[in-house]
Amino acid sequence: MGAAVRYLTWAGTGLAALGATTAAYNLVTLRTLPRGGSGVIEPVTVCVPARDEADRLPALIADLRAQTGVPRLTVLILDDASTDGTYDAALAAIADDPRFTVLCSAAHPAPGWTGKAAACARLAARTDAAALVFVDADVRLAPHAIAAAVTELRRRGAGLVSAWPVQEAGSITEHLVQPLLAWSWASTLPVGPANHSLRPSTAVACGQFLAVDAQAYRAGGGHAAVAASATEDLDLARAMRRAGHRTALVAAGPAASTRMYSGTTELTDGYTRWLWSAYGGRRDTGAAIGILAALAYWLPPLAALFGRGKTRRIGLLGYLAAITSRLAARTIETRRTPTGPDIASALAHPIGVAHYLTLWTRSHHRHRAGRLRWKQRPLVTPDTPIARQA
Repeated sequence: MGAAVRYLTWAGTGLAALGATTAAYNLVTLRTLPRGGSGVIEPVTVCVPARDEADRLPALIADLRAQTGVPRLTVLILDDASTDGTYDAALAAIADDPRFTVLCSAAHPAPGWTGKAAACARLAARTDAAALVFVDADVRLAPHAIAAAVTELRRRGAGLVSAWPVQEAGSITEHLVQPLLAWSWASTLPVGPANHSLRPSTAVACGQFLAVDAQAYRAGGGHAAVAASATEDLDLARAMRRAGHRTALVAAGPAASTRMYSGTTELTDGYTRWLWSAYGGRRDTGAAIGILAALAYWLPPLAALFGRGKTRRIGLLGYLAAITSRLAARTIETRRTPTGPDIASALAHPIGVAHYLTLWTRSHHRHRAGRLRWKQRPLVTPDTPIARQA
């Protein structure tokens, strides 16, 4: 029994070390949006889907009004059947800025469409600009952000560039879970080679801040191609790669940040909405990854605490590797020295992984029962068992 535990601890430590090595590679090689540039001459349309965002949308509008280096900027905002005064809040924030147009829809998405995909498709159909930028209402942008994202898009000759925003956190649960978003790809995928690939399986994208070439977007089917997807951003990148257009992930760094969820309840509901679709929606694949996560991120710290001799030292090494991968991923995201909360959440990495797996299980349970909801809307996709039975 002692030998088996030692061998398993070695295996877990090896996995954790591989993750730390991958994260360190990405820290050194992954590009960040440039702070300066000569500006963007072409027309650029920013598309903002907004449902019940009266509290957060005005701050984004202020950021968009302050953008520099994009003289031919227009902004389209869709109030997607909000119930909290989003439309009036948007109009008040825009004032008399002629670059902004606010659309209002009282209709819910058609069957087979998620709310966000439907809103994005409608916004994209309203413009003939060569470059589109999709931004979520809770994102905050530096004045150079839009110009930098479009410049990166054109510099790479890509169909899509995903500028990964800094994920801000407030509550303890947010600090535990939110950094796992960047860590999940930073510790498992060498992003540099992946950015030069057309393989859909190596695509990474975050729909909070996307710059796309309009022609490539339409060639890939646009948001109609991912109408029912719970992770429309990732599937959009995959669709564009299948159409022959490269996609790339970069760090937004100081250019963009967001507090994706505020508090434990909102975070739990948010991850429950979409986490079932991770790993292709397969429970067996998710379970296998959960076992590997336990091997790499639970067993080594447990061995460090309760093991003896060599097993304890191996476990400590694995735990330190996990902390290293987490801090490297956070540094990729923020491009600054880790703060006290960053270090504390890295030390609690095994707890964060456990919470993530709990959310994944909850999401699958709700999905199978047809009980997924987001912003007062039921989420029934063709993959939902209850939908297949209808």
